Amino acid sequence: MLLEEFDTNQTAIINPDMLLEPVEGFPETVVTCFARLTFERILNELPHRQIASTSVANLDIPIYEVDFNGQKLGFFNAYVGAAACVAILEDLIVMGMKNLVVFGTCGVLDRAIQETSIIIPTVALRDEGTSFHYAPPSDEIAVNQDFHEDFKKFLAAQKVSYTEGKVWTTDGIYRETSDKMARRKAQGAVCVDMECSAIAALADFRSINHFQFFYSADNLDAEVWDERTLGNNADLVTKDRIAYIALEFAKGRFS
Repeated sequence: MLLEEFDTNQTAIINPDMLLEPVEGFPETVVTCFARLTFERILNELPHRQIASTSVANLDIPIYEVDFNGQKLGFFNAYVGAAACVAILEDLIVMGMKNLVVFGTCGVLDRAIQETSIIIPTVALRDEGTSFHYAPPSDEIAVNQDFHEDFKKFLAAQKVSYTEGKVWTTDGIYRETSDKMARRKAQGAVCVDMECSAIAALADFRSINHFQFFYSADNLDAEVWDERTLGNNADLVTKDRIAYIALEFAKGRFS
């Protein structure tokens, strides 16, 4: 298969540093989420300024610096989908990002996981295409090895509960069939997302620090799909609290 042709060469025909340059004073630590309204609400609550921008073909992505309790952090609304998300992250690495914290929704494969609760992925099942351009072919890729225990201690100190396990990362949101879900559950997956395995592969390939966690949204472990809190407007107060958990962890871990 074509996706088995991993090339270790770090220099491609088109490289992000051909299109972008380092940004003076760019925050080394960047936090990003996928939910539009959550991002906008937190940005409006914190002192901020736009420091850069990048884009995909049909959308501009503004990059902000926020002042979070005295520390300057990068903050932006990530593009959904592995390929575009990773391309934007490549741009930020050129600008000066060295540490990345990502949070966002996932679907649960276990109905016992409560809605809008935190999930820490330990391994990602690679059912997307982007990661295979950044890491040798395999079914799985390790996630969060360097900061997993730190984050668990951080949550315990705040008396915040969580679930941990494998995540199934897939490009095909409308091809998550019952049979596929059963096979992924048999492999140990407790949730499903669209970017995690690709971001992990990028972070390893480009040698940046990276931590990602989820908050549960829709439930796939039901006779009929249950949207739960997937919508941008659902359970915003809890989502705000989770955003501040991400910011606080980024501030304390990488400062």
